[in-house]
Amino acid sequence: MQREPAPVPAPQDISEVVLREKYCKGDERSEAEVFARVARALASVEAPALQGEWQARFLANLQAGAIGAGRIMSAAGSGLDATLINCFVQPVGDSIQGRDDEGQPGIYEALREAAETLRRGGGVGYDFSRIRPHGAHVGGTGSVASGPCSYMDVFDRSCATVESAGARRGAQMGVLRIDHPDIQAFVAAKHDPARWRNFNVSVGVPDAFMQALAAGADWPLVHRARPGPAQLAAGAHQREDGLWVYRHLPARTLWDEVMRSTYDTAEPGVLFLDAIARDNNLAYCEQIAATNPCGEQPLPAYGCCDLGPLILPRFVRHPFGLDGVAQFDFAAFEQAVAVQVRALDNVLALSFWPLPQQREEAMAKRRIGVGFTGLGNTLAMLGLRYDNDAGRAMAARIARHMRDAAYRASVALAQEKGPFAAFRAEGYLRPGSFASRLDAPLREAIAKHGIRNSHLLSIAPTGTVSLAFADNASNGIEPPFAWTYRRHKREPDGSTTVYQVQDHAFRLWRSLAGEEAPLPPAFVSALELAPADHLAMVAAVQPFIDTGISKTVNVPADCPWESFQDLYRTAWASGLKGLSTYRPSAGRGAVLETAQAAPDEPASDPMRAVIARRPPGALPAVAEKIEYWTREGRQTLYLLVSFLPVEGGRERAIEFFMPVGQRSESQQWISACMRMLSLAARGGFLERALSDMRKVAWDQGPVRLGTLRRADGTEVPRWHDSEVAAIAYAVQNIIARRSDASVPGLATPEPAPSVVAADAGGRRCPECGAHALVRRDGCDWCGQCGYLGSCG
Repeated sequence: MQREPAPVPAPQDISEVVLREKYCKGDERSEAEVFARVARALASVEAPALQGEWQARFLANLQAGAIGAGRIMSAAGSGLDATLINCFVQPVGDSIQGRDDEGQPGIYEALREAAETLRRGGGVGYDFSRIRPHGAHVGGTGSVASGPCSYMDVFDRSCATVESAGARRGAQMGVLRIDHPDIQAFVAAKHDPARWRNFNVSVGVPDAFMQALAAGADWPLVHRARPGPAQLAAGAHQREDGLWVYRHLPARTLWDEVMRSTYDTAEPGVLFLDAIARDNNLAYCEQIAATNPCGEQPLPAYGCCDLGPLILPRFVRHPFGLDGVAQFDFAAFEQAVAVQVRALDNVLALSFWPLPQQREEAMAKRRIGVGFTGLGNTLAMLGLRYDNDAGRAMAARIARHMRDAAYRASVALAQEKGPFAAFRAEGYLRPGSFASRLDAPLREAIAKHGIRNSHLLSIAPTGTVSLAFADNASNGIEPPFAWTYRRHKREPDGSTTVYQVQDHAFRLWRSLAGEEAPLPPAFVSALELAPADHLAMVAAVQPFIDTGISKTVNVPADCPWESFQDLYRTAWASGLKGLSTYRPSAGRGAVLETAQAAPDEPASDPMRAVIARRPPGALPAVAEKIEYWTREGRQTLYLLVSFLPVEGGRERAIEFFMPVGQRSESQQWISACMRMLSLAARGGFLERALSDMRKVAWDQGPVRLGTLRRADGTEVPRWHDSEVAAIAYAVQNIIARRSDASVPGLATPEPAPSVVAADAGGRRCPECGAHALVRRDGCDWCGQCGYLGSCG
């Protein structure tokens, strides 16, 4: 067999830019210099007599295509106090400070730990399910809880703040169990595009829920915290196991909310908790309730992702069968996997640890994650399609060879350096664990010698390391996104640069077969695949991966709901540990977008096209009475909005009026605002103009207009910083209702005498907008809506 990999075309512009900006340190300017630094650092933790040998072997392995994850390639050997670990899972307990009664860090202690981890370069995943639900009893203060979603807001803002202090964007995963009483608010949160922008979110789903779903049964929402008085009055009760049942709802209703949300907003993903637990080699000594931010590593509290992918296209010989039979070099691949195990084990000794608990967890179990990237390209180079049985069989074969080579290498390393501290042969090899499915000789070797690393395999997204070191090979287990596309890169100054990018296999094909040669049938991209084809590939590979696989089912924007709605159920039935999806929409931007030839006449969005002049004749219109409260009392205003019919049966707001003779003192400035909105509507930037108006503040006190529906179904007043902002809010609601959107009503009843004045000297409440946020019992509390913020 040919031993040399196929030639790699000259680097793309984006690859060189990413390499220099993210991975070159000091005077480094090339991949070779980065590799030399990393190999030297990895060998530095070996015995002095062995360092020279292992530095050479690590360097050769990097050159062969066995690279580290981003933090390793960036920080190893740099002299910085930065972690080499890409991500962690950290616990959050049910108390404000200190530790809760189960020994878990309180919310603000967990926030401090997260901030320290994020500022050192690590992403963090959390299970927020321990936090008591909104409205639950809080004995220490005699009040009710604000719930996990409100505290996720705090974690989100903290992550954004830490991000601003460094070049790497913080990454977080928030998980909530599907039996938590606040699950519906959690699922709906991402419908607000401004909320939780530094979080991916997933729902933790046990088998019992999926069984209830199949049976058409009701599902209890439970927590160990005592409900508040209103919840008890509504029927909350304690069951025999000590948990409080807050309410029941049909499992189908809840599942439909999850699926509709992910169809519309690409979140939440799902984690199948029992599948994770069954497969866990360490089920005898740990529990797993969350994953890292990208989902490929289910981890216990303070667990870490020590990852290193192998670039699979480097192991293809005679690509595309142009100069011989295309083959995958399994022997070379297994050798590279074995060296990679030692390299990642050394990372654990080399890394800076943001928290002592993270180091203790890592040293006790020595988790690592050997993985691969470029699977989609590799299959195309071997003449196999991603979406057929032959392609899936090859993927499974590659994964099995990786599994066996990694476990053999870890057993050998245990003989040399000792097994991981928490190793117990009976528990590790118990029936049902991942290790119990290894071939008999490997199981016997583990029982006899132990194993150095509790877990060894993980298929993660490779992102910028694929761009920098793999010529933009297809990402992880994914098929190529497209053969050519535009990548939007955020610059340090906040601007965005657009790069033209080509897929590695596409470039290689054109360099070998010629620019005009048609693509072979094996070239298939993500958006050409049916959702079932994405799932089938993960199902083929998952049995050979001891942790998880980061997989996003990319579906086209026009994917029908009927083809989408059962994706997660199929994933569970296939034994997967989790899944996420992405369906493009106008409301969600994309880091990647396909490059398409410009049409002869560029199409424009009729909802935003510039309109030079008002169309002749009458237009359909809506007149609405708006009532709101200022410190002067109730105010009444009539507004008129005209709509222009456009293609597709839609209407576009185009003119805004305040009919004359209403209020002489405000007529002039309100009319000016309406003229400004009319001009903005014809110019195609109405949304931006209304958004700017919503930010206007004045010195005449807050304005009350509309209501805010909280997670428990109660309604509280909504407050605005000025009359201008309130009118903009009213206009937004008029337009939304005209398009049949479900929006809260504008009815604003007179405040009850017991309601705290919204300008009672407090700070602005982030939930209802009232200036009534004060400190009570050591916590920020809003006297208008009951919002509970930071404490301590």
